[in-house]
Amino acid sequence: MRIGIYSGSFDPIHSGHAMLANFVAQSGEVDEVWLMVSPLNPLKQGTHPAADAHRLQMVDLVAKECEGVRTSDFELSLPVPSYTYTTLCRLREAFPQHSFRIIIGSDNWKVIDRWRNADKIIDEFGIIIYPRPGYEITFPLPDKVTYLQDAPTVELSSTFIRNLLKTGKNINYFVPIAVSDYIRQNNLYS
Repeated sequence: MRIGIYSGSFDPIHSGHAMLANFVAQSGEVDEVWLMVSPLNPLKQGTHPAADAHRLQMVDLVAKECEGVRTSDFELSLPVPSYTYTTLCRLREAFPQHSFRIIIGSDNWKVIDRWRNADKIIDEFGIIIYPRPGYEITFPLPDKVTYLQDAPTVELSSTFIRNLLKTGKNINYFVPIAVSDYIRQNNLYS
């Protein structure tokens, strides 16, 4: 199977993440999307996400509602900081029956040269890019890089949601209702 790896801290996962995972799963570019919870993004030092178990549970609530979308805790077992190329190589070893591509926004594509082993990621695995407002793509793209120009764009971030919660505001429609309920029940981000 062709697996699209959509990795992130998902702190918390929000409706934009869910919409994109659902869209990519139906795009024909992959057979499944794995929402992979990351322990810490090396480019986002100084942040302290919610506990892995909480983030994983919130991602699972979303994945259960999207056909062809699965939850993965694979990266949580790898050394920190986790680098995409290392994760992809470990996935290839653990699941030789699958091929893997990463899913990133056009904002990340603009800084792909800052990623460790970026050329190897492209050559050995491939990348699926989705649009992010303000980050235009320059063509032509390298082989094994696909741009899903019709993917939905949402101006929404986990930071925005955490800030709403810290100030006592509701997060209706910004996150799926099951995630909102989970956050409230577990008193996260307050």
